[in-house]
Amino acid sequence: MSLFDLTGKVAVITGSSKGIGKASAFELAEHGAKVVISSRKQDACDAVAAELNAKYGKGTAIAVAANISSKDALQNLVDETRAAFGQIDVLVCNAASNPYYGPQAGITDEQFRKILDNNIVSNHWLISMVAPEMRARKDGSVIIISSIGGLRGTPVIGAYGISKAADMQLARNLAHEYGPDNVRVNCIAPGLIRTDFAKVLVDDPKRQEAASRSVPLRRIGEPEDIAGGVVFLASKAAAFTTGQVIVMDGGVTI
Repeated sequence: MSLFDLTGKVAVITGSSKGIGKASAFELAEHGAKVVISSRKQDACDAVAAELNAKYGKGTAIAVAANISSKDALQNLVDETRAAFGQIDVLVCNAASNPYYGPQAGITDEQFRKILDNNIVSNHWLISMVAPEMRARKDGSVIIISSIGGLRGTPVIGAYGISKAADMQLARNLAHEYGPDNVRVNCIAPGLIRTDFAKVLVDDPKRQEAASRSVPLRRIGEPEDIAGGVVFLASKAAAFTTGQVIVMDGGVTI
């Protein structure tokens, strides 16, 4: 059996109606997992689940909309997943927000709180809802999609970078708490990826060219480039990997 075989596993992926989340859902399904598609809009989730079921067979995916800012909505996501599939083996915390671009001095309190709540607190909530069953089974993988912005200073997306640095520490702390129960918690820190989230950057030819020149692979990333890392961390191939931040940014040395 392949170390990457996820047959019988159930994965919940937030922010999975597009971008990295959607690509990760397809790769997890490709390797045998049942997947739960979640984002804010039910119709967008339904469309992706329908694609997955058409490609991999009926019952591969379900769609459960959830706004990550709502603790009740996240609990419903967990409850609906358990009702449909019985358990949760893999949690991918991918959804995030960044309502502000510019120097830290210009951010409003409301914008700052939204970034911290959606990018850190919501992950804490969701992981806390899922971890007990993983610990009881002595098996599970939590993957937080952080960002290269959590490792570098920036005058443009400072609050976002702060939140993503905190996600890395959340993974390190929980790895120590859950490790004795064989539950692994890791982060992926993507560089610039061609997604709607990074539209303001990738749609600017000059910025995209500059970003491509700065990395050894001489290109920005695609969502599928990150999905492989998600499959790795979800699988037995990463059985001895926890509390780590895996940088996937085209080869820049940190």
